[in-house]
Amino acid sequence: MRKLVLKSTALAATGRAYRIAYEQVLNEQQLRAVMHTDGPALVLAGAGTGKTRTLTYRVARLVEDGIDPSSILLLTFTRKAAGEMIRRASALLDGRCERVAGGTFHAFAWTLLRRFGVQGRDAAAPPMQILDQSDAEDVMSLVRSRSEAIRGRKRFANKSTLHDMYSKSVNMSKPLADVIAEQFPQFVDDTQTIAEIIRRYCAYKHENGLFDYDDLLLYLLAMTRDASIGPVLRAQYRHVMVDEYQDTNNLQHQIILGLAGKAGNVMVVGDDAQSIYSFRGSNVRNIHQVPETFDSCQIIRLEQNYRSSQQILDLCNTIIEGAAGMFDKKLRSTTPDGELPMLVSSVNERQQSQFIVQQILELRESGVPLGEIAVLVRSGFLSFDLEIELQKANVPFRKFGGLRFAEAAHIKDVIARLRLTENPRDVVSWHRILLQLEGVGQKTAEQVIDALLAVPDPFAEVERSYGVGPRAASVVATQVSTLARARAVASPEQRMRMLADDYHAVLQAKYDDAPKRWKDIETVIGIAGRYGSVSDFLADIALEPPTDSLDDIDPDDAEQEFVTVSTIHSAKGLEWNSVFLPWVNEGRLPSARSAESEESLEEERRLLYVAATRAKRRLTLVFPAVMFEWQQSDVLGRPSRFLDVVPREMLPQFYLTEEAGSDADLPRLE
Repeated sequence: MRKLVLKSTALAATGRAYRIAYEQVLNEQQLRAVMHTDGPALVLAGAGTGKTRTLTYRVARLVEDGIDPSSILLLTFTRKAAGEMIRRASALLDGRCERVAGGTFHAFAWTLLRRFGVQGRDAAAPPMQILDQSDAEDVMSLVRSRSEAIRGRKRFANKSTLHDMYSKSVNMSKPLADVIAEQFPQFVDDTQTIAEIIRRYCAYKHENGLFDYDDLLLYLLAMTRDASIGPVLRAQYRHVMVDEYQDTNNLQHQIILGLAGKAGNVMVVGDDAQSIYSFRGSNVRNIHQVPETFDSCQIIRLEQNYRSSQQILDLCNTIIEGAAGMFDKKLRSTTPDGELPMLVSSVNERQQSQFIVQQILELRESGVPLGEIAVLVRSGFLSFDLEIELQKANVPFRKFGGLRFAEAAHIKDVIARLRLTENPRDVVSWHRILLQLEGVGQKTAEQVIDALLAVPDPFAEVERSYGVGPRAASVVATQVSTLARARAVASPEQRMRMLADDYHAVLQAKYDDAPKRWKDIETVIGIAGRYGSVSDFLADIALEPPTDSLDDIDPDDAEQEFVTVSTIHSAKGLEWNSVFLPWVNEGRLPSARSAESEESLEEERRLLYVAATRAKRRLTLVFPAVMFEWQQSDVLGRPSRFLDVVPREMLPQFYLTEEAGSDADLPRLE
């Protein structure tokens, strides 16, 4: 079927007419962003203003202007986002757009590492391998356990805390001592010991060809500053675009400056009002500093909202107007008619949950699909009572914001086996699988690993004693033999299948819900089948692990309709017809801990803003008038301080009542 393309009257830089009618499908500010070519630009894209559409059309327009697609670099925070934009651009124009370089910072860094290598790295060194966060923490644990300075200590930072300290130091470009003093003051006296463990952690990675996420960014920054590589990158990538710039950390900000230069053709897109990931190291000041960082930077504001009614946007605009140091921006709706948001006071948490369930049932009866309804909470534990009420009412729901798929123990067990077939000197993976073998404990595992690493190829001789007793040596030899045979299988899917079958007995012995977990492993085997090499699969599973929790993946009911229950952080970028925000209490949103600093408090304001802008037609905020506190028993609750500035005609307040003496009576609004 022939693709129909609207003809445009606008002229390209070459003097010919565009194939795509940009001025007909974009609003004035979107068009200005799409047509921007030379020099730096900051696009302030408010919630629901068509940010993805704008980036997609800009990619197509650059290519249509004759710019080499391979000179365009599109950096996003998920590979899916970059891939979707490039696919859309190809559909708008043609296949040339598929040659645009796109992906996450980490994936881009990995591509360049494989292209340029690491300066001074021994050719005989182990193959380069990416560690996901869990694997990186395991390496930290291994190094930590070998530290003489902490032997006999009852209290010392665990592996996760040590890795968090190191990661924050790297991503925030801040000395480790300052990070410990500011965020981990209980460990200030251990600063020197911690620094030594982290130094050994970095040395261990270097010696074994391991790269964690932070290493990828550090090497990427180093390449942009390298006297020989930097000019090559700047010559190749002449047009750089970065999505969600408010979520960048200090290191990523420096990478973009290194790639584009102060006067380069760089366009960063983001919304400072939606910066909510400081716990990951993101810094809202990055987007605020863009006009000063890049010379003659143009600022383009996208304020036409295509998602929410004006009544909802009026509330959102009012909430964020009270924020200090923000860019001036006010969202306007294309759908002015809608319902006023509601602020509802319940007597307690149970009544809050019952009311939300009642409203969900009424919405479904009125024709709103369950898939268009969401309940968003500040923290996952705040939805526990609601989940019980949803189950009692037989309302199907799914909760988001939980364990990442690739971090589940049984998935990591199989992946560890696959990693060893690519790098048989991977100590962390050896530890993981040896401790699952019958008769092998911690001491025996260490002896076996020492024996395995004492030879050039641990798989070359499988009939060895490994320096342990005959029983343990036998089960180890069987495992090594299986791994050696699997290494000879080229197909990622077939190799995964072979290793999974070997793991099946361990799975059954280790988990009561083995059949359910086996379905998860089957899913991963299917994913491996999409790849041409095991190394590519391992790199992607580390860089872009599936983000759904295990409970959310069930092919048998993929079409089933359900209400979304989610943390606000996990809901960013999504939208629903009707949104409920329970626990908009002072002490919950903002959280009590946020009062420690003005920066934390302002991020809580942005959290409420992000949650409210997810709603298209209905927005209901609920707060219990009585909150249960573990140490203080019941305390009076009041609405969030961020609602103090909102006029009641913009957010009318209602109070729930119920007839005394009957728990079955549903609450009613008054």
